[in-house]
Amino acid sequence: MKRIKTDILVIGAGSGGLSVAAGASQMGADVVLLEGHKMGGDCLNYGCVPSKALIASGKAAHGQNHSEVYGVANVTPKIDYGAAKDHVHGVIAQIEPVDSQERFEGFGVNVIREFGHFISETEVQAGDTVITARRIVIATGSSPLVPPIDGIDTVPYITNETLWELRERPEHLLIIGGGPIGMEMAQAHIRLGSRVTVIEGAKALGKDDPEMADIVLETLRAEGIDIAEDAKATKIEGADGSITVHTEDGRTFTGSHLLVAVGRKSNTESLKLDAAGIERTKTGIKVDASLRTSNRRVYAIGDVAGGLQFTHVAGYHAGVIIRSMLFGLPSKAKTSHIPWATYTDPELAQVGMTEAQAKKEHGDKLEVVRFHYEHNDRAIAERKTKGLIKVMVVKGRPVGASIAGHQAGDLINLWALVLANKMKMSQVAAMVAPYPTIGEVNKRAAGAYFSPRLFESDLVKRVVGLVQRFIP
Repeated sequence: MKRIKTDILVIGAGSGGLSVAAGASQMGADVVLLEGHKMGGDCLNYGCVPSKALIASGKAAHGQNHSEVYGVANVTPKIDYGAAKDHVHGVIAQIEPVDSQERFEGFGVNVIREFGHFISETEVQAGDTVITARRIVIATGSSPLVPPIDGIDTVPYITNETLWELRERPEHLLIIGGGPIGMEMAQAHIRLGSRVTVIEGAKALGKDDPEMADIVLETLRAEGIDIAEDAKATKIEGADGSITVHTEDGRTFTGSHLLVAVGRKSNTESLKLDAAGIERTKTGIKVDASLRTSNRRVYAIGDVAGGLQFTHVAGYHAGVIIRSMLFGLPSKAKTSHIPWATYTDPELAQVGMTEAQAKKEHGDKLEVVRFHYEHNDRAIAERKTKGLIKVMVVKGRPVGASIAGHQAGDLINLWALVLANKMKMSQVAAMVAPYPTIGEVNKRAAGAYFSPRLFESDLVKRVVGLVQRFIP
């Protein structure tokens, strides 16, 4: 048995683990990185990257047969589903070197391509190697959750991990789960020529502001996606090419393929956490505000920490614990400034509190300002006028922002900056946005906050009147 001692051991080479390994190594720490599967983790290989690539293929196809509004004749696109998947894998291949073993070894990281498990509070075994570390970071991510629906083990189904190997276009894709993954893949596939039915046990896009979600769902239904809500799947039967999903209220849905997209589960099963005295929760590993586990030498970051499951959160967590591990400084993770986005068309984005959450927290102190895309000149020029931004404001400071519309995932960046730095609406209003841009909707939302104070105020009108009378 080979033995290694190191400053920091990172378990998992996904977004969070790679960020910790690169940062710590380049700042002088001795780092060992374990990865028994693919470098880059879920985001590169099965999640963010391939899904956005397939969405791009769907967008290209949709654009060809919806161009008449711009004075360009519609054409029926010739869709090659296998070639679209080649595009997906080409995108992954182009990004892969950034997450490669060779690159991280170039940083000085000792990369071991084995899965690891704890054998004591400070030791992890990976293959025939035992690593003793001063600090250990668990960054093992999450995997698709497959619910225990009656019959699911008797039919062929796909998840976000296996979808990318499918070469033949599904004739009729059934999707169990109406969250971001389900709705993104639903739109991508209907645009690539499949029939699509989404089966959601509660409300589609239910974690977002209902008013904003409705803007997106209306568009998806208009494109032909059948979205069945309050449809809890209770039984699945059939075979390859013909699968039937039964729901609690007696409805049945039959399609050629089944995608299960009901959520994620944290990857903790093989870690043998008990050997290190690490406590679990229902959603992952128990951590405190500093992302430390019940074993003070061990941190957990990203999806496995059981909180928000986004790649950018894992990267943020990496920065939080590097400050603590390398410099011994207090550092805590927050969630109030974390944005998220769903990359449907139109997009859906959120940071901070939704309107309902802000009303519950702040009551009558809350002001909600709104601005519709239909009043944005660039949106009009591009025929992208379906959209809305809402900003929740308390005493002049935003506490949340919700956006549904073109480029919402990019627009939310400004409000993430505002919340992270506790900025005021006056600072957003002072920004000069280039004309004409979609980004002007952010400034116009800030303007909507001040307009009543300026244009509907009797005091302001009296002051202006006096100035005009007495100042030459």
